[in-house]
Amino acid sequence: MPNDEGIVGVRAALVSVVTRDRSAEEAEVSLAELARLLETAGGVAAMTLLQNKEAPDVRTYLGSGKVAELSFLCARNDITLAVFDCELSPSQIRNLEEALGGAVRVIDRSMLILDIFALHAASGEGKLQVELAQLKYTAPRLMGKGTELSRLGGGIGTRGPGESQLETDRRHLQRRIHALEADIAAMAENRRTQRVARDRSGLSRVAIVGYTNAGKSTLLNYLTGAGVLAENKLFATLDPTTRKCTLPGGETVLLTDTVGFIRNLPHHLIHAFRSTLEEATHADLLLILVDATDPEAGAQIEVTEALLRDLGAGDKPVIYAFNKCDLGAASPGVAHGRKNIVYISAATGQGVDHLLGRIEALLHEGKRTVTFLIPNAKQGLLSGLYKNATVERVEYGADAVLVTATVDDRTYGPLRQYDVAPTEETSDEW
Repeated sequence: MPNDEGIVGVRAALVSVVTRDRSAEEAEVSLAELARLLETAGGVAAMTLLQNKEAPDVRTYLGSGKVAELSFLCARNDITLAVFDCELSPSQIRNLEEALGGAVRVIDRSMLILDIFALHAASGEGKLQVELAQLKYTAPRLMGKGTELSRLGGGIGTRGPGESQLETDRRHLQRRIHALEADIAAMAENRRTQRVARDRSGLSRVAIVGYTNAGKSTLLNYLTGAGVLAENKLFATLDPTTRKCTLPGGETVLLTDTVGFIRNLPHHLIHAFRSTLEEATHADLLLILVDATDPEAGAQIEVTEALLRDLGAGDKPVIYAFNKCDLGAASPGVAHGRKNIVYISAATGQGVDHLLGRIEALLHEGKRTVTFLIPNAKQGLLSGLYKNATVERVEYGADAVLVTATVDDRTYGPLRQYDVAPTEETSDEW
């Protein structure tokens, strides 16, 4: 379990640099998000420091003058933590802590996100995934920095495995990483088995995805009564939750709540949580939930879409649900060029009926219900039907299997010869 000792009330300085590749506006938006991350971790943003610099300093990220200014301001304002809105190298962290006199701990954006994940991990798999990501990302940044860094488990950016082990036994560290990877792989296989069982149920799958704190868990709770923790915090939910949901026409679908996305999500975290994030890749439909009240809604949609492409889910049918419409409207132009848009409030239920109607319509778009007579020698085709279609009825005969399924054109193509009643339109099409 994460250790919260020394977390609440930690005074921190938030630090960023405006470069030729990063505008002042981008830096300020990202710093505001960093402040929310720090608040979620239990800390307090006592000050922010922004430097204009052509490129970050290789040794200390900031220029020497700004480092001296940061040291002075930290001492003057009783600040014991500096959070940099970037990814720092191990040497940069070491050089900065030395320059700040050893009284100020230095972490970067990724370390802060990892810390929040450690704080919120509830399931056994979630805890293992967080620990693996921490070991792979944080351990190299702690090596060889002295016994004063025997600190993991107390303080923002330090939750997780014991630091003394990292200093004294690197081989033990590698063994722990390999053991975690094996355990997570076993859990991923179990998740795959569960997914296959869900596939055989013939129910369509809808994944709720989107930026952290968009209201995904609130929507799942409203639609299914799942009872998932829903808080106004970043990354309140880490573990995917799947529940049945009934559409207006009476059809039952599987609705899955997923971990939220954020800018610059640490690579090791994506890798560690891949088995969890892959719930989106196996969905028939993606419901991208957007906080309509956030001025950065447009950028957050782009981050979500980019991560979905990285996961291999970029070609899925999508509905964009702008949430919290009871509190305000999305900025003009945010939805420009995007189809299948609905406006809802997951908290009050406003617009949710319309959303369910759109889900139903999109799931059935381009599909047909067909009865196939598949010879017993070709029963292997059944697995493809279970995977890519909604199987409604199966009857096993002496020579063949009679299967009724709702299929799209791509699934129907290889099976058209087994269609017991092909229409003239179907014959012309193929």
